[in-house]
This record gives sequence, structure tokens and C-alpha cells, in this order.
Amino acid sequence: MSLTNKLQFSFMKDLGAPALMALNQAGKKKRPPKPNPHFGPPLKSAKRLKEIMTRHYFLARYARGARPVAWVTSGAPVELLRAFGFYTIYPENHGALCGAQKMGPKLCQAAEEHGYHPDLCSYARIDLGHYFTGITPAGRLPKPDLLFASNNICQTVLYWYKALAHYHNVPLLLFDTPYNFRDITDSDVSFMSAQLEEMIPVLERVSGRKFVMERFQEIVQMAHDTSALWGQVLATMSHRPAPMTIFDAFVHLAPVVSLRGLPVSREYYKLLLAELQERVSLGIGAVTNENKRLMWDNIAIWYKVRDYAELFASKGMNFVAATYTNAWAETIHYLDQAKPFESMARAYGLVILNNNLNHRLGLMEQMIKDYQVDGLVIHSARSCKPYSVGQYDMKRLLMERLGVPSVVIEADITDSRHYSEEQAQVRLEAFFEALEN
Repeated sequence: MSLTNKLQFSFMKDLGAPALMALNQAGKKKRPPKPNPHFGPPLKSAKRLKEIMTRHYFLARYARGARPVAWVTSGAPVELLRAFGFYTIYPENHGALCGAQKMGPKLCQAAEEHGYHPDLCSYARIDLGHYFTGITPAGRLPKPDLLFASNNICQTVLYWYKALAHYHNVPLLLFDTPYNFRDITDSDVSFMSAQLEEMIPVLERVSGRKFVMERFQEIVQMAHDTSALWGQVLATMSHRPAPMTIFDAFVHLAPVVSLRGLPVSREYYKLLLAELQERVSLGIGAVTNENKRLMWDNIAIWYKVRDYAELFASKGMNFVAATYTNAWAETIHYLDQAKPFESMARAYGLVILNNNLNHRLGLMEQMIKDYQVDGLVIHSARSCKPYSVGQYDMKRLLMERLGVPSVVIEADITDSRHYSEEQAQVRLEAFFEALEN
């Protein structure tokens, strides 16, 4: 690590970033937001969230050479990297940002022009397209010193990160998680725990820091507390009216994904939770005249979040639960700082996409009951085959068991070229009719 780079990073962290963010805020005209009759008051915490994520991506520009930099998949046990001071970048989170900014088709096309197939995950195509073009709404992403992937979300990440390792000429660490066809076994846990411990010498070499168990245990506890707070945030939506929507949660998910294990993430969810609890006590709903409560399955359609939020709210419908946002809270109770490696193996080995479909079906059934869900919207994502497999069967079974009206929207998480407005509209109109009957 360069002393010059360290000094520059320190300066930007302590002085540059706050000054630039204050200047940016001062330069904005103070215009009151247009009132929307379909929504309650906006969340005040959103301002703090924007500050946190803007600062994270801004400082990323200066991290290279000052801090070891790792690019990480969303399902990887990042707590281990935190113990070595890595500055982490999440290509999937960056992909969602690009999708929300409607940059997905352009970056996906760039990857396709280099031989990558259009059926490949659009997060991967965006990331590879960014590599080939340098285009990003985040300004600039730092070159990684290390890549850290886990196949607990899909197998695509392994080949995607192998390509990145080749292009950037950096080491790749894989946390290999056996798929849970029935129940996790002791041998599975031992296999995963041993992998994590065997990564330590590589992380020490790349970071230039020695592993300190006490520091690692503190980070594991912090990650546990952060995800537990996120679970409490989601639980507030079991109230009527729900104080926020799943479309809000898709955005407020960012810190628990990208900054898990850091104090800023834990403190943010304390702030958000306090605001939501206050809204619950005052009866303030995210959607005015909430009369139907819905659940979302799969990742968001990032380029349609605003449109869908408007559409459903205009009909008095609020999404109060989602399997996707729940994924960062579901297994957190396993994390235990007293036995960090074993507990991390369980927490990360039992995530929803590494579990059998019976588990997912049971989870969805329980969430429908807990959140008093009236209808289910299933996003069949062209990009994410592991998440989309079995959805039509689960739709049928949930309708048979609980009588919940359901609809499948075929789309893509970031590539709008695979979304048909006409098809979605026809299906949603039939869904709305079913909810009214």
C-alpha cells in the first residue's frame, strides 16, 4: 500500500467527502416535493441513506493503493474480509444501480459484443460491460486486489468471477457451499468452515495484515446485529397500515448488502427502525388507503421500481413482504461470535437460493400468513434462473393451499430489452380483477 494513496484516502474520507457532499447539497435548489395522493410522507431516513451510499462510492475512487480492495458477491461471507480491512465493492449492487438508472441495455450490449451470451445474468453482463467500457453511474470503481465469490446464490458467479480474475489478473477465492437438498449436515458445515480458515493466509498476503481473532469476532457480532435490525425493519410491515413498502425496502437494503459488518450500517438501521416504529405508533402508512397487501417474489425489476410503486399504490395496494429482502435476515440467527467459522458456514450455507424448493415454499407460505398477504406477484427473471426455477409450481401450490391470487411477470432484473409492457399489463389487469372478487 502506498503512503501517498493512504494519505489521499484519509484526506478524502475525513475532509474531502464531507466538503463535497455539503457543496453538492448547497447547490441544489430547495424545492418542496410534489405531493402524491397515493403515498404517505416520504421516509426521512432516505436522506441519510443517500449520504452513506454516495460516500461509499465516492471513497471507492481513492481506495486503490490505500486499502486492499475486494469485489464480492452478495452471498459471500464478507465478515472475514472486514477483519483484514478490505474496501469492498459489490458488482451486483452496482448492477442494480445501473439498472435503476436504465443503463442496463447499453452495458449488457457491450458485454454481448465481446462474445457474452444475452441469456447470461444481466448483473454479470453489466459488470463485464463496465470492464470493457468504464461506464458507470458511480463515477469510477477501483480495480480489485482480490475477488471473493460464493456459489450459494448461483453457479454463474463462479464463471463470471473467473472471467474478472483473468481480466484483472488478481486472485479469486471461492466459498463453495453444498446445496441443501434436504437438511444441512455436520460434514457440510465442517467442509465450509475449513474453507474459511484456509483463506486466512491468502487474505493476510493480499492485505498485508495479520488475522486477529478478537477483531473478527467483533465484526461477526456487528454483522449479526445489523442483519437482525434489518429483520426488525421488515417486521414493521406486518402492521396495518404498513409504514413502508417493499419498493422502499429494495432501496434501503443497500447497506446490509454492501456495508454489512461496518458500524455505519448498524447505526443506519437503528435510525430507520426508530422512524418506522414511530410511523406505526402514529398510524402513518406508506400507501394511503391501504386495502390490499401483496408479496413480491424474486429480485426487483430495477428499471420498473418507480413505475410499479405508482401503479400499485394508485389502487391502494402495498407490497409488505418479499423473499428477496428477507434473504438478509432469514439465517442471521445462526451467526455466533463464539464460534464464528461454524456459525458463518450455517448462516451462508442455508440462504434461500442454496436451499430446496420445499423450504422456499414453506417460507413463502409462512410470510403470506405473517404479513396478512392478499396477493402474490412473482417476477420470473430471465437473468436469474436459480431464483426463477419452480415458480409456476409454487404459484399453483400456494393458490391451492391458501387461495391467494397470483400473477407471474416475465422480465429481467436490469435489461429492459426483455420486458414487454403489453404482456405485463394484460396479466396485471387480470390479477387486479381477481383481487377485487
